Amino acid sequence: MPGDKVAHWRPSLSQRSSFLQLHRPATGVRCIDVARYPTPMKSKATTVKEYLASLPEDRRKGIEVVRKVILKNLDKHYEESMLWGMIGYAVPHRVWPTGYHCDPSKPLMMAALSSQKNNLSVYLMSVYSDKAERAWFQKAWAKSGKKLNMGGCCIRFTKVEDAALDVIGEAIRRTPAKAYVESYVKTLASTGRGPDGKKLKPTAAAKKVAKKTAKKTAKKVSKKVSKKATKKVAK
Repeated sequence: MPGDKVAHWRPSLSQRSSFLQLHRPATGVRCIDVARYPTPMKSKATTVKEYLASLPEDRRKGIEVVRKVILKNLDKHYEESMLWGMIGYAVPHRVWPTGYHCDPSKPLMMAALSSQKNNLSVYLMSVYSDKAERAWFQKAWAKSGKKLNMGGCCIRFTKVEDAALDVIGEAIRRTPAKAYVESYVKTLASTGRGPDGKKLKPTAAAKKVAKKTAKKTAKKVSKKVSKKATKKVAK
């Protein structure tokens, strides 16, 4: 996700499809199109320092406060850098050489922080793709007494005082790099893909089970149809 030059990130159809297949909303609702989320405000900053310096004073102060909370709770195996026009926190290639499955040249992002036109935003992928984590996060935020404005992985607030900083910090702390990678690989596997995002070839045993299941299902359907036909004739 970090690029040599940072600009608006507009996902390609293949990136969008892969992203949605991997990161399904934990609420059970069908995948939300990432194109509906506000894209990061255009920035040519290539470092976090440049990005912060480019922000208006009030926004910079807010971002710095949230950034401090994230860094305080961030596992040492993550790295901070500019990713897709945002301050991103990802599992670097030195830890996870395979990288992001849609683009192996990019690291695997877990969280991000950005200043949008109308709000400050924090992106938490673990909260988005894990049902239990999402439930915990929403409950913890509600206990803080602050109003939660959340869509998918994006938590939005107009000023830093509106954010439950301790909850954001705890969400980061609860997601060490090793556990995040394991969850990521497991989620990919559940869609029939390997860590590189490529479709896995079914094993001989899996093919045998699938064939047996299909045969049983066909037998049940045939029996049901035959039973209905017999009843109809009897009438």
